[in-house]
Amino acid sequence: MAYNNGREDRKWRIWKEAEEKILREHGVDETTIEQIRIDDRADFNSNRRFYHWSSNFGEYLEGMADREKQAEVMTVADLLDEIENETLYRALLTVDRRTLQIVLLKMQGYSTKEIAPLVGLTAGAIYARLNHLRKKLRKIL
Repeated sequence: MAYNNGREDRKWRIWKEAEEKILREHGVDETTIEQIRIDDRADFNSNRRFYHWSSNFGEYLEGMADREKQAEVMTVADLLDEIENETLYRALLTVDRRTLQIVLLKMQGYSTKEIAPLVGLTAGAIYARLNHLRKKLRKIL
């Protein structure tokens, strides 16, 4: 929901008038009340700018999410289909399927120790494959 400046301003004024009434009943002088009003208004404006910005930013993020409904990459074929860089795509086509499976699992958040039994390799072999892939991609890209 968007931040409504007018409604929030009215709420602040009602609250402020009630507070000032209480302060006057307790004998607080007008200069002190005015200084409190100035400080509270500055705080209110700061909060209003923040809420206005965060509201706009939230709407922007929601719009971006709607525009960019990304398919979740679940297979090596999906991984290759999502690559837009032609050079990278051609380079990954020359890589063996097991290494691409390791890359996919890494992208999904698995640790090397978790990947090892899934692909039937040792953790050292996985590190070596990823290192070879990095070197290959550095040369090409």
